[in-house]
Amino acid sequence: MPLLHHVVLRLGEVCSEVLVVTAPNALHRPMPIGLDVRFARDPVEGEGPLAGLHSGLLAARNDVALVAAGDMPELQTRVLIEMLRVADEAGADAVALAEGGVTRPLPCIVRTTRGIDVAHALLHDGRRALRDLLDALRTAVIEQETWVALDPGRRTLFDVDEPDDLAK
Repeated sequence: MPLLHHVVLRLGEVCSEVLVVTAPNALHRPMPIGLDVRFARDPVEGEGPLAGLHSGLLAARNDVALVAAGDMPELQTRVLIEMLRVADEAGADAVALAEGGVTRPLPCIVRTTRGIDVAHALLHDGRRALRDLLDALRTAVIEQETWVALDPGRRTLFDVDEPDDLAK
């Protein structure tokens, strides 16, 4: 099963819809049956992760977006549910996880309307990193002790950058 399918399935466990953002000319591959999976395209290739997130937020139908990368196949449902709970209760613009005292940009939760406005302004200023968005928003951070209690193996943050990463 392709990596992206693993991510889509995990997100589908906690989200009413899954939106996959692709490069402008990417082919849309079939997604797991039984999930509401839609696609959005970056208008321009190579503009960075913040531009991709902006495209996704513009296409989102919900007030809150749970954001993950397509190379994060081991997202843990319990952690995602905790992130959604914090988003619901904290009243912040975003939610992210801390690891080693650093706020990780993915996975994260972003309030759609506020995220669109702030991402647009950052992109206009030449900023392209997801971390820039989290720094600009009121972000509630779930401390490492809290989310690791739900995911002792820390698999939620696992991503596949190289083929050898799959053996880890």
